[in-house]
Amino acid sequence: MSLGPIEIEVIRNALTAAAAEMDITIWRTSRSTTVRELLDYSTAVFDAEGNNVAQSARIPQHLNSMGAALRILLDRFVDAADWREDDVVATNDPYCGAQHLNDILVFKPVFHDGKRVAYVGALCHHIDMGGMAPGSYAATATEVFQEGLRIPPLKLIEGGVLNKAIYAMIGQNVRKPALMLGDLQSQLASLEVGAASIRRIAARYGAATLIEATGRILDQSEAAMRAAIRAMPDGTYAFEDFLDDDGVSGEPVRLHASITIKGDEIEVDLTECADQQRGPINCTPAMSNCAVYYSIIAATDGAMPANAGCYRPIRIRHRDGSVTSCRAPASVAHRVAVCHRLANVMFGCLHQALPDRIPAAYYGGSYVATFQTEAADGGREVLVEIEIGGTGASPAKDGVNAWSFGMHNNSNIPIEMIESQMPLTITHYGLKPDSGGDGEYRGGLGLIREWRVDSPAGIFTANMDRFRFPPYGLAGGKPASLGRLMRIRDGQETPIAPKSDAVRLLKGDIVRLETSGGGGFGDPAKRPSARRNADQALGYVKG
Repeated sequence: MSLGPIEIEVIRNALTAAAAEMDITIWRTSRSTTVRELLDYSTAVFDAEGNNVAQSARIPQHLNSMGAALRILLDRFVDAADWREDDVVATNDPYCGAQHLNDILVFKPVFHDGKRVAYVGALCHHIDMGGMAPGSYAATATEVFQEGLRIPPLKLIEGGVLNKAIYAMIGQNVRKPALMLGDLQSQLASLEVGAASIRRIAARYGAATLIEATGRILDQSEAAMRAAIRAMPDGTYAFEDFLDDDGVSGEPVRLHASITIKGDEIEVDLTECADQQRGPINCTPAMSNCAVYYSIIAATDGAMPANAGCYRPIRIRHRDGSVTSCRAPASVAHRVAVCHRLANVMFGCLHQALPDRIPAAYYGGSYVATFQTEAADGGREVLVEIEIGGTGASPAKDGVNAWSFGMHNNSNIPIEMIESQMPLTITHYGLKPDSGGDGEYRGGLGLIREWRVDSPAGIFTANMDRFRFPPYGLAGGKPASLGRLMRIRDGQETPIAPKSDAVRLLKGDIVRLETSGGGGFGDPAKRPSARRNADQALGYVKG
């Protein structure tokens, strides 16, 4: 059939709906709070060659990397000709296309009349994958082998039959096998739902038409991205920011980007970023590239469907052996620290080209707090929380308080859910006054959260940043606050290093976290007194 713009749009929306159905399937059937409540998962549909063509409204960190992962699998590990429609390939190995060991990727090809027309994929952050720290977020790991179980690309399902030996092997190596394997089963269920949806589309339009449509959809997004880039002023723009440290050396980690806009293309040079680190903050290009793609897409007017077509006008340069292009077996558990900060660096570059569009720095990090409680009978429970902070002020409005932003799109785990499943009590949860950067427009506020241990003992692990280098302001706006982390025992506060493993806790101990706000925008002297009075009345500022 002849495909006009209406037919293309109908098929595009149908593919997006398929990804959304997969999303809902995971949400409804998952077991752990990490997936069901925190919503740390993503789903997507790919064309017959493995390019991301449609996705759910989930996490940029995942969605902008899943296509790269599938392409790596197809290019290096799995022959597409031997990948049958009832086979599911899984991996979590960052050196085989995945992100970090907690993120398991599963992919399934979809066929119609014997012809491959698409792939469907799902990624979940699993509550634990073994390794030296509960939750597999070892803050001081120096090689990937310490971080947990590595799953090479393999057929978890072959010919429609689940490989029970692999299931048993995984379950034997993780701390919460029922939750972890339950979430994995949710991923597999979502693939079946997505594949069924794609087959219905193919049955209506035919395999050849569907393949043509996916190609046209990618071409349309490419054209829209090129038009958006052409609207940006040509030039070269550079910016840098720093991570506090890698958790091992104690030294700041430099992230530097230089972007060159020329015509309808952008080149991003990351070769001046720091060398790869001993601690677990390193990224492969599949990880760091997703921050670049996200930032540039976010800088447009949002009119284009986000898919692999958007990436075509963007070229990214890395230096092998750097923190954005690490070599095995570098540790990568907290790779999101680099991705968050790289997004802020990209915004700093883009602000120079688009000063009326780009906001100041957001909180720019995942405040990962992991608890393992220990009962008198030896029973253990694991909780992984990812806290957030404030967004940066924009050229026209204040930042948003405590908003999941940037590489994030997580939700918060309800207090009631935590307290019903864990011997923990949330003793404080609220906004942190004076945490947003001052300016004509104020940065959003960060959070305060306190967990009290109600079990006889426990272990706490922290993977956090923004305790040394605050989120920057723009156009004269002031930086936001720094983070704070402490243990409170018998009323006495003791600082906890923001990158810590195996902090021992006793019954009654309180862990208190204060996250960063967002940077301010514009000269603080220009902020109207009415807005300052309102800030004080709402308790946003104390002064």
